[in-house]
Amino acid sequence: MDKTITELHEELKNNHVTSQALVDEAIKKSHEVQEKCNAFVTILDDAKGSDVTDDLLSGIPFGIKDNYSTKGILSTGSSNTLKDYVPFFTATAIENLMSHGCIPVNKTCMDEFGMGGTGTTAHTGVQKNPWDPTRMTAGSSSGSAAAVAAGVYPFATASDSGDSIRKPAAYCGIVGYKPTYGMISRYGLFAYVSSLDTCGVMTRSVTDAAIVVDAMKGIDPKDMTSWDSSDIHLYQDLTKEVSGKKLFYIKEIVDKNHYTNLPRETEEHLDNFMKTIDIVRSLGIEVDEVSIDQDILNAIASTYVVLGCAEATSNMSNLTGFSFGPRGEGNSFQEIMKDHRTKGFSSLIKRRFVIGSYVLQTVNQERYFKNAQRARRLIVDTIKEQFKKYDGLIMPVGTGVAPKLDNTDRVTDDELTPLEEHLQIGNFGGFPSITIPNGFINNLPVGINITGNCYDDQNVLNIAYALESKMNYKNQIAKEVK
Repeated sequence: MDKTITELHEELKNNHVTSQALVDEAIKKSHEVQEKCNAFVTILDDAKGSDVTDDLLSGIPFGIKDNYSTKGILSTGSSNTLKDYVPFFTATAIENLMSHGCIPVNKTCMDEFGMGGTGTTAHTGVQKNPWDPTRMTAGSSSGSAAAVAAGVYPFATASDSGDSIRKPAAYCGIVGYKPTYGMISRYGLFAYVSSLDTCGVMTRSVTDAAIVVDAMKGIDPKDMTSWDSSDIHLYQDLTKEVSGKKLFYIKEIVDKNHYTNLPRETEEHLDNFMKTIDIVRSLGIEVDEVSIDQDILNAIASTYVVLGCAEATSNMSNLTGFSFGPRGEGNSFQEIMKDHRTKGFSSLIKRRFVIGSYVLQTVNQERYFKNAQRARRLIVDTIKEQFKKYDGLIMPVGTGVAPKLDNTDRVTDDELTPLEEHLQIGNFGGFPSITIPNGFINNLPVGINITGNCYDDQNVLNIAYALESKMNYKNQIAKEVK
């Protein structure tokens, strides 16, 4: 399905294709992609088309990340602890989408409960990149990224706690949009890091991202962190008129001279970024290099680990095997719960729970958890200070192309960690942030990210929309590298 939402809508309205035909095509493609990429937990073979109205999303199939609750449909979070869980309610964001007439055709795999950035910890196995199945998709929205890139449908829902929408988008050559925190209700999204978790979307164009988030967003009495965005019309107000806008990038992360041992691929990635900056400037946008304290940049990754593990430990304490999930074995409730959690969680999850429990212990809270909270505030305040002068932060995504799957245990050089992990800034501040493809290295896609101030989603999307129009990567379908 290589067309955009607006193109498909025109075909549906003109009776060139039926909704059922699109659904059938998406289901057929799902099975093909499942064999190649292992992208899905569930494929809804009995999905039916819907009536076609003037709504752009009516009649169009889509995918749902498996940490969104879906009534009557298996929702596992890609974890053995919920491998048979079928919810009795649907997440608000999905209800909002389906009210526009679009049709879910599958539930996409993910790193277990959103923890991990490799697409390798799902209870159903590893997700593979459709450009090169020997490479990772990144995570946690691995299945959604693979499916959209492979052309199963024009969009899939996703979620982002650290970079889980935006980095998979870069690795798979598509668009990944994380709106301002609370623009989309989190009710029915399995909680990982509640202060960072953000619902969003993966598409193959900025226009499609605007259309889908317009449908997903809205204040929700079931989520006290949601806010009223009814005066924001992302698709209607999209414009390429961005002359006079101002962006900045972080010198200490982007400057090649800052590194002592820069890998060749990363060097090419940074060179490609600077070429993209030239395109940005051709739009009439001012782009400046800004210096930020290296200690602050070095604190990003560790701050995320401490806060993420702490909140995850608390949020997932309800996964005991008593209320839902397979019952463990034992002669006491303690033994049953221990058996359930020991067998149900992957080693990565268990390590994170150990870290989370440790930093939350009373004797450790001041040194670790509360210091991480202070570091988060310092990082956010530093970026917000720049937003007083600039419309957004523009940066390369990651250190290059998708790594090989046999290299998932690699340890990133300390010097490169801020380049690899800086997208977490968007979660710390609740900032709107979008990744779009901006080129290829060795025939594999790479991406660029734009992050703006809270509630300034329109500005962020407009800049991305204008930049996308100057490059040739819109709506691209993955072509396997031979």
